[in-house]
Amino acid sequence: MAPPGWLTASLRPRDAPVPWAAAARASVALAAPLAVGTATGRTGYGALVSMGALSGVIGDTADAYRMRVFNIAVPQLFGALGVLVGTQVFGTGWTAVVALTVVALLSGMISSVGAVASVSGLLLLLNAVVGAGLPMPSPWWLPPALLLLGGLLVLALTLLAWPFRGGTPERATVADTYRAVAGLLEAAGSPAYEDRRRELTQSLNHSYDLLLARRARRHGRSATLVRLLAQLNALIPVVEGAAAAQLRPPGEGPLPPAYPAAVRALAAAVEHGRSGPGPPGPPGRLDLLDLPDLPEPRGPSTRALAQAIGHAAIVVHEAEPDPYAADDRLGRPAGLRVRARRTARGLLLSGASWRYGLRLALCIGLAQVLVSVIAVPRSYWVSLTVTFVLKPDFGSVFSRAVLRALGTAAGLLVAVPVLAEVPHGWWDVPVMAALATLIPVLSVKGYAFQTAAITPVILMLSDLLNHQGFHLVLPRLYDSLIGCAIALLAGYLLWPESWRTRIGDRLADAVQDAASYVSLAFTTAPGHDEPARARYRRRLYRDLSAVRSEFQRALTEPPPVGARAEAWWPLVIAVERIVDTTTATRVRVEHGAPVPTPAEVGAVARELTDLAEALRSGAPVPPGDPDPPAPDCALARLHHEVHAARAVAAS
Repeated sequence: MAPPGWLTASLRPRDAPVPWAAAARASVALAAPLAVGTATGRTGYGALVSMGALSGVIGDTADAYRMRVFNIAVPQLFGALGVLVGTQVFGTGWTAVVALTVVALLSGMISSVGAVASVSGLLLLLNAVVGAGLPMPSPWWLPPALLLLGGLLVLALTLLAWPFRGGTPERATVADTYRAVAGLLEAAGSPAYEDRRRELTQSLNHSYDLLLARRARRHGRSATLVRLLAQLNALIPVVEGAAAAQLRPPGEGPLPPAYPAAVRALAAAVEHGRSGPGPPGPPGRLDLLDLPDLPEPRGPSTRALAQAIGHAAIVVHEAEPDPYAADDRLGRPAGLRVRARRTARGLLLSGASWRYGLRLALCIGLAQVLVSVIAVPRSYWVSLTVTFVLKPDFGSVFSRAVLRALGTAAGLLVAVPVLAEVPHGWWDVPVMAALATLIPVLSVKGYAFQTAAITPVILMLSDLLNHQGFHLVLPRLYDSLIGCAIALLAGYLLWPESWRTRIGDRLADAVQDAASYVSLAFTTAPGHDEPARARYRRRLYRDLSAVRSEFQRALTEPPPVGARAEAWWPLVIAVERIVDTTTATRVRVEHGAPVPTPAEVGAVARELTDLAEALRSGAPVPPGDPDPPAPDCALARLHHEVHAARAVAAS
């Protein structure tokens, strides 16, 4: 009678620190408008401002202050546009059905652009549904203005510390990436290495997303950004050196603890913005920034590490480093117009964009038709539930539907005594302050917990607008169940994306990219390593991270999808190991290890290409070379990893 594993895994709370600052902001941002509204006799206005603040609290997920401005302000503008459209079609019957269906199509397509666009599309549709389902105060511009005011309140509270902590979040993020590299070095040669490498990949993605979002227009004007970019770029050779350390033969001995200790010292220097008094000594001695002396290198792996850490120390020391030096490993950013054209082309021509937009439009259209022909109390909650659940970029649609139903039921247990016993007036303010505190605290634990925290808040605000009290509770539960059913039937079961479309083709592309990376890694002689290889590796790791995320979504679904994802999961790990081993082998070649012959490189690339074609076509994996590589083969370890991947696919 035990619950299935996919459900218990989704319900297990994540281990995350309590965001006390965010909890305090949420408490003030949602309770203060109610206090002002109560004092002035305009509780409805105060409730609308608190609704806008609620959207800002949910969207405040970035670290850097500049990105927080972007993450809060842009979705608020879309939300204001949504409520404006909704109020114009309020009470118009079938016109409202058509209008909300069109908004749903646009919302779904916008959501495919990126994280901020996804939240913007969500608020566009949510507020349009609310505006079309609730009577709003006049004139027409007042509801959007009140919602924007709530978002501006959250933004103002968020930015209070900016003058005192301007570059601190960015420095802390880059420093955390340095610490992740130190943890990877500490795990070299142990079973924990794979987990540390995946954590490092996520940390690198986060750091680059944070810094590169600003570099196109600001890299020539912001000294802090220039320095942090250079420090992050300088870490890439250390990451590759860590891969070489994992591959080192037993004769080189365990990795001395001085290497991760040196990287941790660099992390502290980055976080506090320190620089040293002068350049360091030879690669074996790091007199800069109180770094520990490294022992004499005992092989290609430790030579690569010592050189990479020495280079990183020089960059951390420099007050004005050049982030685009001769060994540029990232490439310069595309211009704003180029990126805008790419975004527009992806939005209009992407099959995934249209597919999600049509799915969302179908579900919202069905929800609106249903509540138009059947008398459903508080009917706009049906479309709200569909909008929240049908967000595949936020997680599995199936698991989100189940978790939303469970979270709503839990939230109603809190809402029942609040709506039944708390009198309207000043008592609303402390109760809202307490409930709002729970939103950031529980949001980091998982989607079901976030739903449980948001449900009583939304019900309180709705009650302030409609004064229905306890009678809101059961309709809210019924509407949520109806919305979850529509999302599951029309948005999930009727769109059965094949395994090949959803994951198989992406995994095949990753294997093919790994084959190209093997060929690229060994095209040049030692001493002439191309920056293009490092850029290709970073892109490949990011793609593998996306494939891993899709697998994790599939693992939370019931059979057969979850079972098949679990069966193919080892192949994702095997491809990551192939990329890691290729990087390590190239780094060791740069520092004295044997150079592979073109025939050896071609054989490995062909085996990976054959594997990719088999994954793409569904055909059996063709047999590879049955003979193991010679012991003195430069790519013996890489051959072993490729054969392991082919064995997983063949089984």
